[in-house]
This record gives sequence, C-alpha cells and structure tokens, in this order.
Amino acid sequence: MAGMRMAAPLLALKQGYGPLAVGLLMAFFALTQVFLAIPAGRYADRHGVRRPVGWSVLLASIGAGLAVVFPVFPVLCLSALMTGGATGAAAIALQRQAGRMATSPTELKTVFSWVSLGPSISNVVGPVLAGVLIDYSAPLLGFEAGHAVGFQVAFLMLAALPLIAWIWIRHTPENPHEAEPANPGPRKVFDLLREPMMRRLLIVNWLLSSCWDVHTFVVPVLGHERDLSASAIGTLLGVFAVSATLVRLLLPLLVAHLREWVVVSFAMLGTALIFSIYPLMPNALAMGVCSATLGLVLGTVQPMIMSTLHQITPSHRHGEALGLRLMSLNGSSVVMPMLFGTLGTVVGVSVVFWSVALMVGSGSRIAWKLRPPNPVA
Repeated sequence: MAGMRMAAPLLALKQGYGPLAVGLLMAFFALTQVFLAIPAGRYADRHGVRRPVGWSVLLASIGAGLAVVFPVFPVLCLSALMTGGATGAAAIALQRQAGRMATSPTELKTVFSWVSLGPSISNVVGPVLAGVLIDYSAPLLGFEAGHAVGFQVAFLMLAALPLIAWIWIRHTPENPHEAEPANPGPRKVFDLLREPMMRRLLIVNWLLSSCWDVHTFVVPVLGHERDLSASAIGTLLGVFAVSATLVRLLLPLLVAHLREWVVVSFAMLGTALIFSIYPLMPNALAMGVCSATLGLVLGTVQPMIMSTLHQITPSHRHGEALGLRLMSLNGSSVVMPMLFGTLGTVVGVSVVFWSVALMVGSGSRIAWKLRPPNPVA
C-alpha cells in the first residue's frame, strides 16, 4: 500500500489530474477501512491471525494487479480501495496477535516497537522501489522515460509483495481463543468510547495519523511542483520511513525508561515544529533533512499508542478496540486528503503544513492526560 500511495498519485498527476483529484484518490485508500475495521477486528477475535491475513493478501494482490492491466484513474481508485482495505484488515490481525504475546506493560512497548518496524520497512521498500521502477524500467523496455509502462511495472512489483507476506505467515501458530465473561450482555463497539482514556487516545492518534497523511499526500504534490523526479520523491518518503525504522530499532533498548504519555506529548510538539518549517525548505536535500527528522519523531509514537490501547482494553475485545482505532483514523483519512487537496488548490500546500502543525501542537495537552493515575513501568 505504501508504494501504491506514492505511485498512483504520481500517475494521476502525470495524466493531468490536479491536487483535488489526487486527494480523492488518496482518500480511497482509507475508505474501505472505515467500513471494514470493526468487522475485521471481530473476525480476528474469532479466527486469530492467519485467516484474516490470507484474505487480505488475496485482496491486495488483485487490487494492485488491476492497476497493471488498466492504469487509468477510475481503476486506480478501485485499486486504492482494495489495497487499503486489505492492509487495514491485516494490520488489525497482526497487532492483535502481537499484543497477546506480551505479559506486562514493558513487554507491550517492546513487542510493539518490534512490530512497528514492519510498516516502517514497507514505507521504504514500497515508495523507493516504485519510484526507481517508474523512472528506469520504461527505457529498459524500449519506451521513453516517464512512459506509463514504467508505472505498470511498478504496480506489478507491488502486486507480488503481499504474496511474499503470506509465505512468511502461513505457519504462524494461533494463540488460544480468549473466553468472554459470562453473561456479558449486548456488546456494542462504541461502549469502549465511554472510557475517557480511550477517547483521549483516539483523538491523539487521529492528530498524529493526520501528520502521516499530510506528509504522504503533500510531499508528492510539493515535489511535482518543484519538478523533482519520481525517484527523488520516493526517496524523500523513503528517508522518512528509514528514520522511523531506526528509532524503532532503538526503542526496545529504552522502553523500560520511557513513559507512553511523555513520549507522545513531546512527539506532538516536535512534529508541530517540523511541519511549520517544512514548506520553507528550498531544495530536495533540505526537504530530506525535514523528512528524516519527522520520521525520528513520529516513529516513536505507534508503539506507545498500541501499548496504551492494550492496557486500557479488555483482552477479549482487543481486536474490536483495534478496529475502532483504525475506523476513527481512516474516517478522517477519507476526509482529510480531500480537504488537503482543496486547501492545496486554493491557498497552496504551505498552508496545509501550517494548519496541521497548529492542530497537532494544540493536541499535546490531551496527550499528557494519557498518564494513568498510578503509572507503572
């Protein structure tokens, strides 16, 4: 999905579509997840990890494969729906499995630090390989540089990646099914929202997720405006992901000394500062420095968020809580790219950066309130 989120908008821009249409395309990556997240969470609670991931692999490969055969805007939107939904369902099952492997808050932070390396690595492999194939595969096949066949080759490579994931996970042992309490009564997912900590967690997670969306969406638009090549834009996104990966490699060594609410609060303040200066950077190198720094800051967040979520949620509802989290994130991800595209069209991409910087900086107070009454290591 990371590669599709870079390559599909670039192809749309090359075909003459503007920021608003690209924002709509980006929104489709999140739209399916809004409707599938809660059912996918409940499905994972019932069936474990292999079955949900297997269906996700099939859906993702078919979605990317359609873009190989029909590299046109309507099919790109369908591919976004399919790859986005598949990634969301797989993420819920994998995160649930990881959380059940831990036996203490410190182990939760350690496990999710390791697990969060997966998205970080994918955010390097997808955009960078897609960018290189877009720029260089067409000339190797006898076409001019920038020809649509380069995008088709990139989509073909992306369609193969989920199949590799299935090879790795198909023998993963399932954890025992968690029994529900006797006579639990009617269960509604929004009962989870009655807890103040869950509401705060979702708000903070939404704000930080918006920062990822802004960076993923606006960097290709900003790079296109500044005539950067596809490989340069892919590298900018890849540098961001490499930085997030490096900091997540260090987190398991430090988790015993870290508190979730402290890390998240300072990450929000740091993100606000970086976003305020990002659009002022004059060239690709300076933009790369901002991308790297932003990756270091945001890379610390997901393990802390996931650790907190598993501590405040009943164990038999972990999949459901993960689905609620994903639904809230992707509900905004449907709307926010279209809003970003409109703002980018009307007032320019710089205002998008500054608006998000203001929002995430203001939200740091909410993050500090994630501190539990009696914090433990």
